[in-house]
Amino acid sequence: MRNRLLFALLAAAFACSLSAAPAHAQRSRVFVASYGNDSNPCTFGSPCKTFQQAVNVVLAGGEVTAIDSAGFGPINITKSVTITSPDGVEAGIVPNPPTADAIVINAGAPDAIVLRGLTLNGSGVGANGIVFNTGASLTVTNCVVQNFAGTSPNGNGILIQPTSGILFFTITNTTVLNNALDGISYLPPSGTPTAYGVIDHVVTNGNAYGVVIDSSSLGAGTTVVTVSDSVASENSNQGIHVDNASNTTMKVSIDNVSASTNTVGIEASHTSNVLLGRSVITGSFDWGISNNTSPNTFYSYGDNRINLNAIDINGSAPNTTFKTQ
Repeated sequence: MRNRLLFALLAAAFACSLSAAPAHAQRSRVFVASYGNDSNPCTFGSPCKTFQQAVNVVLAGGEVTAIDSAGFGPINITKSVTITSPDGVEAGIVPNPPTADAIVINAGAPDAIVLRGLTLNGSGVGANGIVFNTGASLTVTNCVVQNFAGTSPNGNGILIQPTSGILFFTITNTTVLNNALDGISYLPPSGTPTAYGVIDHVVTNGNAYGVVIDSSSLGAGTTVVTVSDSVASENSNQGIHVDNASNTTMKVSIDNVSASTNTVGIEASHTSNVLLGRSVITGSFDWGISNNTSPNTFYSYGDNRINLNAIDINGSAPNTTFKTQ
């Protein structure tokens, strides 16, 4: 009798523990689909409806995958995660409400964020496409970010604005179009962050500024960025803008880039260090290159084509001391 009573008590306790367990166990890979439901466990067989719910339930460092083409809603990211869609699937993201940001990243210091194969559309009213505030690294690849609106600090396709720590960012094979302010912007508002970035095989067309790398508001820090094999054209202000504060270190390599039909092709100011090679700057309405660095730390090598602009060079002629042989 006593054994039966003990067994009954154990069985009751086990049943209570099951009822108290979370409805959806966390997994390292979860899924969303047009036919999904956010009350589902986000498995392949029972996918969720929105990226946000999938991000909520996936384990830190896990992956969220879109099964088919649909709009999967905006995302607030606070941990390491990969959000992806396979080739042939259009995973759409629009802000909600329509005037908000599409993706906001406030992750932890060691966290890595990967965004792959996503289509972000502000529809002419959304504030910003991707806003990165905190985290260890950001990778954006095979994405389209377009039609974000408003006035500064809004209207950016991709806005990277850490205020501390060390950040690695990589943006590849991505198109950033028709945004009211910056296509791609590294623009910390304050603090002492250090950033190492790569912008490669990227098209930034039809924005106010194509690519902005600006640490002029920082108290200290180091910024090293490579822009390569890319296009920054038809932007209403500058194709590429580089600036920094006198107490920070800025090194920007621009290699095999086409900057055409901007108001200014490439502008560099203050103590920025800029290396320009194998690039074409043409069709600028004001200046092909505006060199306002002091001392003259804008280096132009012997393999560029800077011609057929309204004025090819504004300010100091680029430093050619280290011209290639």
